[in-house]
Amino acid sequence: MTDCRICAGPLTEFLDLGAQPNSDAFPRPGETDGEFFYRLAVGRCGSCTMVQLMEEVPRERMFHRDYPYVSSGSSVMREHFESTARQLLATETKGPDPFVVEIGCNDGVMLATVSDAGARHLGVDPSEGVADRARARGVRVRTAFFEEATALDIAATEGRADVVYAANTLCHIPYLDSIFRGLDALLKPDGVFVFEDPYLSEIIERTSFDQIYDEHFYFFTARSVRNMVRRYGFELVDTVRLPVHGGEVRYTIARQGARVPTAAVAELLADEDHKALAEPATLERFAAEVRRIRHNLTALLTRLRAEGNRVVGYGATAKSATVANYCGIGPELVSCVYDTTPAKQDRLTPGSHIPVRPSGAFSDHYPDYALLFAWNHAQEIMSKEEGFRAVGGKWIVYTPEVRVL
Repeated sequence: MTDCRICAGPLTEFLDLGAQPNSDAFPRPGETDGEFFYRLAVGRCGSCTMVQLMEEVPRERMFHRDYPYVSSGSSVMREHFESTARQLLATETKGPDPFVVEIGCNDGVMLATVSDAGARHLGVDPSEGVADRARARGVRVRTAFFEEATALDIAATEGRADVVYAANTLCHIPYLDSIFRGLDALLKPDGVFVFEDPYLSEIIERTSFDQIYDEHFYFFTARSVRNMVRRYGFELVDTVRLPVHGGEVRYTIARQGARVPTAAVAELLADEDHKALAEPATLERFAAEVRRIRHNLTALLTRLRAEGNRVVGYGATAKSATVANYCGIGPELVSCVYDTTPAKQDRLTPGSHIPVRPSGAFSDHYPDYALLFAWNHAQEIMSKEEGFRAVGGKWIVYTPEVRVL
């Protein structure tokens, strides 16, 4: 792909992370033949500044019945979504019959709070497995990909929405033209679209290149979001920095003229200008730092194993697929990965084929070192696994640089 998916402007590639598998496709042992691979590379649009993948992976390969990610798997994220739901209900629902729609509702952790408050709601998610979890919580879910046709049907059968919300979902969707046409049909005249996704500034500052994988097609900034939504008759009216998932921004979008943008929007735009965020030189420096981390991480792991240490991974995350495959980390360097998700356990990590074990088995035989793939949950994990440090175990992290804790 050489043209921007937002404005058809020219894309310039600045980082190539090589051949990568589907980040959430965990094969069973002995069933690794025929794994799907694609080239994971990132470019910047010279017109609207949107940073995006150079190659699109078909959505059906990523989001399907057996999609293993569960939003409520972390207590921190459960609290975050419950708090978000309460805030949206308090500030954005109006009238006697408020209606809240969530794109990519996953296991319904956010909408369950909306449901418990008695507000009308609907989740839209293409993955039947997690949708069933949401239904078990009492959440209404339509199993589908959200796009213009979906939105038109919801508006016709359910009425228009006060709020449409999406968390760690919009950046997954290349076809945003259809999304925004759908939002225009679904939102009330004074309704808002609220979404939160990884923030490019945080990715660059933390050198968290593992935030780049097949499911993350776009890497948003306030400027690129503002440029994007104006194309569809909307305006960016608020921004909030969030600490979750290694640093995100919550964007609030309204129809042009419906609301006056808050001071936070101008402040974030000014900060991005000051940092020269998404400028070619900034992105080239980021790419050089990524290559340095690959060298340092593989050198450290190779040395530790040569010295006879047992090294494991912690967190079979989608992010870990990027790290393992880009850095060439397999079972010879990291003997296994411990994870809390039952759907991933007793399988192999995508592409690198490292065995995945239940996290409860981590304490059965503590390793010498644990490579923390789930670094965005570091505090929660380290608190849970205090026994590991008590016996002399050491954590390895690789953002913003490779170090042993």
